[in-house]
Amino acid sequence: MERIGFIGLGIMGSRMAANLRRAGHPVTVWNRTRARAEAWAAEHGGTVAATPAEVAAASDVVITIVVDGTQVEQVLLGEDGVVEDARPGLLCIDMSTIAPDESRQIAARLAERGVAFVDAPVTGSSPKAEDGTLTIMVGGAEADVARARPVLERMGEKIVHVGPVGQGETVKVLCNAVAATNAATLAQALLVGKRAGVDLERMVDVLKASSAGSAMADLKAGPMLAHDFTTLFKLEHMLKDVRYALDAGEAAGAPFPFAAATRELLSAGVGRGLGEQDFAAVLEVLEGLAGARLDD
Repeated sequence: MERIGFIGLGIMGSRMAANLRRAGHPVTVWNRTRARAEAWAAEHGGTVAATPAEVAAASDVVITIVVDGTQVEQVLLGEDGVVEDARPGLLCIDMSTIAPDESRQIAARLAERGVAFVDAPVTGSSPKAEDGTLTIMVGGAEADVARARPVLERMGEKIVHVGPVGQGETVKVLCNAVAATNAATLAQALLVGKRAGVDLERMVDVLKASSAGSAMADLKAGPMLAHDFTTLFKLEHMLKDVRYALDAGEAAGAPFPFAAATRELLSAGVGRGLGEQDFAAVLEVLEGLAGARLDD
């Protein structure tokens, strides 16, 4: 069992790290809010480190899952970062969702210090993180991905090596842009149904069984009807990912106009103070445009 360092114990990370402990890995954790790390360690039996560097000193593999590229760079390469006490042969697995170019730049800087790196963002909400059934898309060299795979399999049921470093992030942000656009389209359809006098619960039953069915219909239709935006994936984080997808499209010279429209709706959601809520709260933006609510 390789010793695992885990940095970032948020909604997803705390559950993913718990699966590694259940599998028998020694796990050393660090979180920006130390109290959260201590609570996690008390529940799951891990060790709390004072700094990311201390995590590295105790680990063969270090996993990061934090908010953005700036935080990934800070915990890996900054003051008291992982590289300061990296052991020979250390492998870093970044499971955050950041810009593909940021992953490539971080990988290059780590390579200069003899540290291997793969980007391995995940898709799936917190229940899938809890039961270890995430889908994980991995970018990196063949040998590094092969070494990472047994660790990743403790947290996900589908592990796909999609290409070199940065391609995991590219696939992830494109998938999230599709999901966000799908959710926004679902919200629009429900609002049209509401204004047309349709029984929305029956409409959703038909929708799920039709060619319009989707994971978003399964996961978000019920919460939208109930106006329950309990956070599984923050709206502000989805906005970040859609922006990354549009940046990738611009760099590739490929249009993504529906994602651009979704970006505007999500941006309006942040402006309305919905950023901390689940991205299904995009419904409230559309309700404002329609002058109607699903729960009226």
